[in-house]
Amino acid sequence: MSTYVTAAVLLLMQFFSGTETFGQKPNILFLFVDDLRADLGAYGNAVIQTPNLDRLAENGYLFTNQYAVVPTCGASRYALLTGQLPKTADHLRNDVADRFLSYRPKTDIPETFVDQLRRSGYKTVGIGKISHAADGYIYPYSAEKSDVLELPYSWDEMLFNAGRWKTGWNAFFAQANGSNRTSLNGKMKPYEQADVDDTGYPDGLTAELAIDKIKALAAQSEPFFLGVGFFKPHLPFNAPKKYWDLYNEDDIPLTESPALPKNVDRASLTQSEEFNQYLLGEEHPRLDAPVSAAYARKLKHAYYASVSYVDAMIGKVLQALHEEGLDKNTIIIVWGDHGWQLGDHGIWGKHTLFDQSLKSTYIMKLPGHQQQGRVVDEVVSAVDMYPTLMELCGLTMPPITYDGASYAKLLQKGSGASWRNTAYGYFKKGITLKTPRYRITKYARDTEYAIELYDHQTDPNENENIASQNPELVNKLLKELEKGNTGLYK
Repeated sequence: MSTYVTAAVLLLMQFFSGTETFGQKPNILFLFVDDLRADLGAYGNAVIQTPNLDRLAENGYLFTNQYAVVPTCGASRYALLTGQLPKTADHLRNDVADRFLSYRPKTDIPETFVDQLRRSGYKTVGIGKISHAADGYIYPYSAEKSDVLELPYSWDEMLFNAGRWKTGWNAFFAQANGSNRTSLNGKMKPYEQADVDDTGYPDGLTAELAIDKIKALAAQSEPFFLGVGFFKPHLPFNAPKKYWDLYNEDDIPLTESPALPKNVDRASLTQSEEFNQYLLGEEHPRLDAPVSAAYARKLKHAYYASVSYVDAMIGKVLQALHEEGLDKNTIIIVWGDHGWQLGDHGIWGKHTLFDQSLKSTYIMKLPGHQQQGRVVDEVVSAVDMYPTLMELCGLTMPPITYDGASYAKLLQKGSGASWRNTAYGYFKKGITLKTPRYRITKYARDTEYAIELYDHQTDPNENENIASQNPELVNKLLKELEKGNTGLYK
């Protein structure tokens, strides 16, 4: 038995000690949430209402420094699923899985960690948006659903209930009345509250489908991986009215960093292009024209309502897992595919290499008698998920080079001294490195501020680039940053 597998077995013995499930491979319930920044009650936000996610964090592991590799949905999820940093410009695109996985022949190397689990005896079921396609199938936004799987070898079943919206992409941009952003040609607001029940928007249907599948899986003997992709809080910020009613809009605080950061080239920022596709919004933010305070509060209210909605849907799924007794042998993961800037630096969206765009929610709950409510402050990257899950499940990695590393040892208190403690990000012709204290970013452009440095000890909101004042520190950190230069930018 290899040292790697021996360590995994010892770790599993610790987690499953005292339960009747030891000796079985753990199930995995993986909840993918779109655009969920690390801004829950569990992260210290006293206003947002996220009781189910907060409870999960209280009984599991809350990661405070988990970073996406790319601040856009498809590329971020590709890095997580494959354990690979981007190597080409195409690896930064939302259709990266389509370009590199969807049409290739099956080989000895699994296409994703889900495929590796499937090859190892797991039943694998996907519901909704796991990679980039809203329902797991490849077709244009305005087309009928195809039968071409985005991840052809990962799934035993790929499911979705599009309801009145008929296709996954229509559902992704859904209005409560059955219309969507595509059918309306963008002539809609970036938010909506409708007096409907939870199934009045697609995530309610996804929760119901997941509950039904959990009941079916409970009757089977093989271990399972169930991936459930929730759309909210991705734009449009639409949620049933009862979740809007949880908030007094006047109590919602505005960003602490509304101004553009100092000593930064505007090419590092974004003009909120995705947000401005919603043509009937009352205001259309640009870097030179920020939204009013009143509209900023309305938008944050809408985002918070969407988060509370998806929190409630996750709560229903977790309750079903508990009622079926599956929580005794199931690893539960909630992962936001990247962050989102809620007016931070004048931006409404992601698509930057700032901390708010890259840091996301990440909570893990293990079965058995683990230490409860542990906060993990070490820096981890989404590419570390693949090897971590393999270790927790007692499986080996396929025989190729991966960019991530298992952080299973971080789940044991006092075991993080030798951890790498860094995370790389890529976008806008830039590479960024996050360390426990600093973020350094280097752009492939010939401008005055091609290098940015932020000290999170004194400037956690990244309001001032201090690279020019700290040349020795910059040179030191750039050596570490270059280790993440995968050839993407020559």
